Amino acid sequence: MFGFRKKKSEDPATPDAEAPGSEPEKPARGGWFQRLRKGLAKTGQVLGGDLGALLRRKIDDELFEELEERLLLADVGLDATQRIMDRITREVKRGQLDDAEALMDALEAAMIEILEPVSRPLEIPEAERPFSILVVGINGAGKTTTIGKLAHHLQADDRSVLLAAGDTFRAAAVEQLQTWGERNGAPVIAQGTGADSASVVYDGLQAAQARGIDVMIADTAGRLHTQTNLMDEVRKVKRVMGRLDEHAPDEVLLVVDGGTGQNALNQARQFHEALGLTGIVVTKLDGTAKGGVLFALAEQLGIPVRFIGVGENAEDLQVFDARAFVRALLGRDSD
Repeated sequence: MFGFRKKKSEDPATPDAEAPGSEPEKPARGGWFQRLRKGLAKTGQVLGGDLGALLRRKIDDELFEELEERLLLADVGLDATQRIMDRITREVKRGQLDDAEALMDALEAAMIEILEPVSRPLEIPEAERPFSILVVGINGAGKTTTIGKLAHHLQADDRSVLLAAGDTFRAAAVEQLQTWGERNGAPVIAQGTGADSASVVYDGLQAAQARGIDVMIADTAGRLHTQTNLMDEVRKVKRVMGRLDEHAPDEVLLVVDGGTGQNALNQARQFHEALGLTGIVVTKLDGTAKGGVLFALAEQLGIPVRFIGVGENAEDLQVFDARAFVRALLGRDSD
């Protein structure tokens, strides 16, 4: 199914991403990995365009310089790039890399090593109901669309979902969430434009408790990470949720647009300082050559990357898997 890990009991006026369109298509033939390879094609071209030919060259400083440049152009970031190059250089010095295949294997292993610690599926305890998710991010990152897709997949995993329309600054956001709710058969708690966001989310959590809903997902208005007053508002939303349920929110999920590259790292850092992020979703990877930013996020912050999005359909949002991501990025088979 979707890959969720079931845990045993124990300027706000800016539109947000694309509106939901027609019914989501069925997964493309070839499965998720083929969709992933296709979705990462632009980043893969920058990073690995004719990479095989490059790695078949003589292993020398010139080859390393070009490989390093490609990593940086794909927005892997300075620290992560240095870590990758250091590992490969060490293996060359030890005589462990003597052909193109060995060099490709070493590159893959170095990249997976960075991403594996953050490749952690969202855990939803069986006994905890409702499990509450607060979704945050800047304008246009795709929060509302991501919520709709997430609700779709949660329901495919036999979980009931309720949505709270906490983006009260623009009517379009409420309408968009309601459209997703209708499509998924999920109730949506909403108030009028300009209503207090914390009040809407509180009502949503209360309704989810009363109805025995498995998961409550709260939308919030897009805000720049530099807008202090709006960051204060989302802190208030988090506090108000905690008054109703001491564990709420169970997940503070940041949605970032992969196309923003290194700026996504700045967003994540400041949202994390303000709210204590527990997870990240990286969207729109199919439209950018900057998908390497996941390495920078992993290296710098270590916050779990819960999901990635590589297309417009509901099936194009999937649980992040480090090994699959790297192999798709490098144009290798899923093995």
